Amino acid sequence: MPEPDDRGQKTPSDDASPFGHPLFDDPQARALSRVGVVDVGSNSVRLVVFDGAARSPAYFYNEKIMSALGAGLAETGLLNPVGRTRALAALKRFALLAQGMQMAPLTVVATAAMREARDGAEFCEQILRETGLRVFVIDGPEEARLSAQGVLLGWPEASGLVCDMGGSSMELAEIGAGSVGRRVTSPLGPFRLQNISGGPKALTRHITTILTGLKSQMGIGHDKIYLVGGAWRAIGRLDMERRGYPLTVLHEYRMTPAAVLETVDWIASANLTELRKRTSIGAERMEVVPMAATVLRQLVKVFKPKEIDISSYGIREGLLYEQMPDALRKRDPLIEACRYAEHSSARLPGFGRHLYDFLRPIYKSAPPERLRLIKAACLLHDVSWRAHPDYRDEAAFDNVTRANLGGLDHPGRVFLGVALLHRYRNSRAGSRFAPLFDLLSPEQLKQAEILGKAMRFGAMFSINAPSEAGALHYFPKKRVLELVLHPKNEPLFGEVAAARFNALANAMQVTTKVRVARS
Repeated sequence: MPEPDDRGQKTPSDDASPFGHPLFDDPQARALSRVGVVDVGSNSVRLVVFDGAARSPAYFYNEKIMSALGAGLAETGLLNPVGRTRALAALKRFALLAQGMQMAPLTVVATAAMREARDGAEFCEQILRETGLRVFVIDGPEEARLSAQGVLLGWPEASGLVCDMGGSSMELAEIGAGSVGRRVTSPLGPFRLQNISGGPKALTRHITTILTGLKSQMGIGHDKIYLVGGAWRAIGRLDMERRGYPLTVLHEYRMTPAAVLETVDWIASANLTELRKRTSIGAERMEVVPMAATVLRQLVKVFKPKEIDISSYGIREGLLYEQMPDALRKRDPLIEACRYAEHSSARLPGFGRHLYDFLRPIYKSAPPERLRLIKAACLLHDVSWRAHPDYRDEAAFDNVTRANLGGLDHPGRVFLGVALLHRYRNSRAGSRFAPLFDLLSPEQLKQAEILGKAMRFGAMFSINAPSEAGALHYFPKKRVLELVLHPKNEPLFGEVAAARFNALANAMQVTTKVRVARS
């Protein structure tokens, strides 16, 4: 019978591995290779091509233009003529790029602007005629569902409300237990709100009235709100700038309600041109930030979440999730992405599993979430081997902290980064990454160092599998770390191996015992 994994889900046990059976070579999973989607939104048109069958999306190609297709729609009822020209030109380019990549036809979806404009249907016909691309215009609840699926792709355990803001609308979706629940759409997009007359107070009353109605439909008690959309990401980046936050990775960036309100006030009083230069936010995106910030202020006040999280995944990732086989959906996105990275980049693909098995006795009492990070670290322990030896520690840290990994919060990124840094370097003194270390507690830093030094020893103890050369035993009450050598491989425990074993013991603050097993 399949056994439950660390997240309580059933996984195949046919290879007796803590990681489950590899899926990236499964025919169903391989069918996801080179999946291309186009999102024709009210503010932007974007092409994303996903490659590989890892559970976390791998971005093979990513291009967008800020077309402002929905600008002026509220007054005229028509698509922005300049936006139409720019969007059509982009779609012609995207169609040719897809042909050059020799992939299946692009999936093209359009949202609020196209579904509400009187000339939306006519523009769809023009796109089909001139590019060969068939545009699927989706309604608000479907847009909400796909955006929520995008969040689930990165956060399988996510529970709360997904809030997706585009140029002309804002959708809410309820998620929990790996599924999407209630969904609503609203006219709370910046392009729509620009036409509310009566000044700031009237605008705030208008937004609050709509949000109060949405709350009656979606219910209360949603502790987390997951923000999807470029305007929200820009506000998240500005919150980082205000706080002096050291890790500018937006995915899974978390904010408190108080911090959000402080940032909204800060944006209102700031020089946006200067902020744009400091944060590399595009001019077109920055134009909608003040209106989006006004909505966010009221969203926090009306729904009263305990935490607000930024998601870089949305409708495009939701379309990829839609095509995933169920077996792949159920996998941990972090572990699958790390497994895929090892498969494609490590010196010895498959060694990560053996390294984890060898180190497992040290972590008998580790909680599931810690074991999950240990598995990920073992899979990634040598994917940076092609970097110059003098800089492998930095390359390893930089790669994992900035990698496109789902299911990994910012402290988790830094934990893996510190562990991988110590995989290649005994000390982190003088590291240029020191500001990021503050995202971990002293105890978390110590545990990351121990894991790194454990991998540093285990990875060079034996080339094939460290368990073939010996076995670790840890006695926490006695504070003893024992290494039992297999007789025929006793010579593997040479001078360098002994030094690294002692470095591990020093980090753990234990004494060592080395003996040869009886024949």
